[in-house]
Amino acid sequence: MSDVPAEHTADVIVVGAGPAGSTTAYHIARTGLDVLLLEKTAFPREKVCGDGLTPRAVKELLAMGIDISEEAGWLRNKGLRIIAGGNRLQMDWPELASFPEYGLVRKRDDFDDQLARQAVKAGARLYERCNVGAPVVDDRTGRITGVHAKLGEEKRPVTFRAPLVIAADGNSSRLSLGMGLHRREDRPMGVAVRTYFTSPRHDDDYLESWLELWDRRGTEPRLLPGYGWIFGMGDGTCNVGLGVLNTSDTFKDLDWREVLKAWCASMPEDWGYTPENMSGPIRGAALPMAFNRQPHYTRGLLLVGDAGGMVNPFNGEGIAYAMESGRIAAEVVVQAHGRAAARREVALQRYPKVLKDTYGGYYTLGRAFVKLIGNPKVMKIATERGLTHPLLMKFTLKMLANLTDPTGGDAMDRVINGLSRIAPRA
Repeated sequence: MSDVPAEHTADVIVVGAGPAGSTTAYHIARTGLDVLLLEKTAFPREKVCGDGLTPRAVKELLAMGIDISEEAGWLRNKGLRIIAGGNRLQMDWPELASFPEYGLVRKRDDFDDQLARQAVKAGARLYERCNVGAPVVDDRTGRITGVHAKLGEEKRPVTFRAPLVIAADGNSSRLSLGMGLHRREDRPMGVAVRTYFTSPRHDDDYLESWLELWDRRGTEPRLLPGYGWIFGMGDGTCNVGLGVLNTSDTFKDLDWREVLKAWCASMPEDWGYTPENMSGPIRGAALPMAFNRQPHYTRGLLLVGDAGGMVNPFNGEGIAYAMESGRIAAEVVVQAHGRAAARREVALQRYPKVLKDTYGGYYTLGRAFVKLIGNPKVMKIATERGLTHPLLMKFTLKMLANLTDPTGGDAMDRVINGLSRIAPRA
């Protein structure tokens, strides 16, 4: 490393300062290790997201010491309102020992900025406008030992070096591809599109999910495998969007921006979801689900968040799992660093196992779920009949949001946890 300036070397490099990368950097840096956090854009910057955070994500924010008070600009929500088949069911988040009983809403440009600044406060060194390209690979061992990047508006070539690198660079994950890690085609993929509207519903204290999205081309309308959402932002606007799975025959054929426009046009006019009230463009993003890129550790590279396909296939939630996987990766890295060099690899190889023990069975259930709802008949029965049974829907909320107490809990928790334990951890 003699040819690399000291400020461009570290114990760990984290590529990407989204929720996964910033959480990873925070938890590593607070132990005293030297962490470089490399972000290709500059904050604040926009990301496509529903902006709604479940209690799982709230738990991770609290663990990072983020001020989530209303005075600091966070909007709390009490639970989820589900609309389908002419029915409307409002459910509070479950009261659990493991998670708080509330969710939050915050725009992603500001949310990601806060997490990155918290990582810097913990000691991480943040480089913005740092576009990482190819990995630096040791010809002898095949291990990653750093990254090549272009820094600043002038795109100055820079090489950063570290014995461990963490890919938190999202769904496309150029760094993973550079190490030969490609997406698995046998795992579900989703698409999310969203926009913002000025609306009187902006201060709604429930997240709202619509389980009916229709393809109205042709003579017979078809129910699509996905859902729409309406999340009040508390600032005069609503985030309105939809998430759709690739398990439908119509997935590749439809223009999802047009589907969103048609869905908004069907809403009551006084809600304000009309073109003249749109306060931002319609944007879309991919949702990589159920461990669609593996292995999560190889040759000095760990994958966190979307880079490792951590999105929940049941509900399309990504932020909570990005932050959780970042915390888990940080714990493994810190433990590995504390060992003699010859023993570090044993500790690092534990990371994929912890992820599979934590999510593997649950994600396997999720893959089965998305295949089921890819059948329009199954989806129709589920939406028409499910909401008439509040107890069943309470179970469904816990299952879809992955909100159970791991030990103890009620009968629903025990059933969900039991199913997750016996399902294959692929």
